[in-house]
Amino acid sequence: MLKLDINGEIHEVDADPDTPLLWVIREWVGLTGTKYGCGIAECGACSVHIDGVVRRSCSIAAGSVTAAKIVTIEGLSADGLSHPVQAAWLQHEVPQCGYCQSGQIMAAAALLHEKPNPTEADVAQVISNICRCGTYQRIKAAIDTAAALTVASPANGKA
Repeated sequence: MLKLDINGEIHEVDADPDTPLLWVIREWVGLTGTKYGCGIAECGACSVHIDGVVRRSCSIAAGSVTAAKIVTIEGLSADGLSHPVQAAWLQHEVPQCGYCQSGQIMAAAALLHEKPNPTEADVAQVISNICRCGTYQRIKAAIDTAAALTVASPANGKA
């Protein structure tokens, strides 16, 4: 049995330690906001926070993070709307198909946690998630708005 701290709750799962964390989150724990995209840690649809750092869960063995705090899109805020990044995403109507958006939001939240007022170069370097719909301009605008919200209310920006 693996014990995983996901969104502040301990989950005991009967999974092989080598099972990708993504599948444990989705299939064993039942949190489906974290998406499967490519399976090789390139697209970012499966992004979660592990001990505050954004990571691609499709390439991480669940057994390697039993001592970590894992946060999925469902744990970013209590209501799914109040984190500054989530609010900015809605304000800028970022999603088209929406498939990559949970990973995009998790990457943006981690960036703003590390750098509350990121430069364009910071965003370009850190936000490497793939959006097949090409909403990159709206993603950038939403990150800028979320940065302004985070600076105005620092307690909200801690993800």
